[in-house]
Amino acid sequence: MLVYLNGALVPKDEAKVSVFDHGYLYGDGVYETLRAYEGFLFLLDRHLARLKHSADSISLKLPLPLDKIADALNQTVKANDLGDAYVRIHISRGPGEIGLDPALCPQPTMVITAKPFKDYPKEQFERGVSLAVVKTRRNHPLALDPSIKGTNFLNNILAKIECIRAGAYEAVMLNWEGYVAEGTISNIFFVKSGVLVTPGLQTGILEGVTRGLVLDLARAAKIETREGLILPVELFNADECFITNTTMEVMPVTSIDDKSLGSGRPGPITAALRKAYKEEVKKCLKTRAG
Repeated sequence: MLVYLNGALVPKDEAKVSVFDHGYLYGDGVYETLRAYEGFLFLLDRHLARLKHSADSISLKLPLPLDKIADALNQTVKANDLGDAYVRIHISRGPGEIGLDPALCPQPTMVITAKPFKDYPKEQFERGVSLAVVKTRRNHPLALDPSIKGTNFLNNILAKIECIRAGAYEAVMLNWEGYVAEGTISNIFFVKSGVLVTPGLQTGILEGVTRGLVLDLARAAKIETREGLILPVELFNADECFITNTTMEVMPVTSIDDKSLGSGRPGPITAALRKAYKEEVKKCLKTRAG
């Protein structure tokens, strides 16, 4: 594997970052995860826009303009001779003296990794996965802006530990007021009486790139949508449920806290949106080829 490190592609064993990097010391940085299909970075512009927003929000100057970052991402995929790939870009504050002042770090560190994408087990999409409502609450927005995709993931990790102990696939994190927020690495959707529902941004969630596309696809398919404040009981009474992120796309959910949802099988709207997502990928690949 070749890793992009501050402008150079180096073998992974030579990709080294300083122990004084503030990303390592304090989790001070931002990142994006992307998925490549046949070498094409899907929704690249949306990911880059969020990367810039995240960096601006923590007063972190990006080391390159967005078009050059896009070039670096594509270069890393191509250098590793990858078609379907998992791609991650990580930009930290960079190395500096110990202390919280960002001015201690004169230059950020930019790392891009790309590896072959290993698809999720087929049975997860056929049978659905399980969720568990955990006690760990999502960070309060006044403590940490949820629109920042930052590298400090301790809040999510604590929720993931609870989820694993509960024997579930993913956690349901509530916000500070007890409303449904999001998963540790996913956004949450459910269907009730034909209406697609997902927590609104006012809940204190990350504005997922895949979440945005799924809402676009639902509206294009004339599926009624609602974003807002959702109580956990609404989730338990759902007819269908699914979670989304860049790599899993649309993943059906068939139980929460060991309680079956709806029919106990992935539902028709979930299936329709999963299909629409796949078709959107194909359309983008065709447009690129044409």
